[in-house]
Amino acid sequence: MTTDEAAALLGTSRVTVNAWINKGRCIGLTQTKRGFKVPRWQFEPVIWDHLPVIGQALGLHEGWALLNFFETPHGGLEGLTPRQALEQGQAERVLAVAQAEGA
Repeated sequence: MTTDEAAALLGTSRVTVNAWINKGRCIGLTQTKRGFKVPRWQFEPVIWDHLPVIGQALGLHEGWALLNFFETPHGGLEGLTPRQALEQGQAERVLAVAQAEGA
């Protein structure tokens, strides 16, 4: 979705969403044209609450790198993607994987 769509969904402004992207609070994917695209799933409370902590543990805030982490199956999560593991309530396991990868 666009940052305007994300802002409307969250009841905030595009400027705020862009600030979140720049701080690593929100995954923003750079486009060839001006602006960012953002994955809608990151705004689900089960993910949104953990995203900045996981990004910090990884030492990442660049959108494509974060997306790669969240969407790639991981052996430490029994083949689940970190996003799937979060959706299943396994936040502590995802954080441990992120800390190991960021070390």
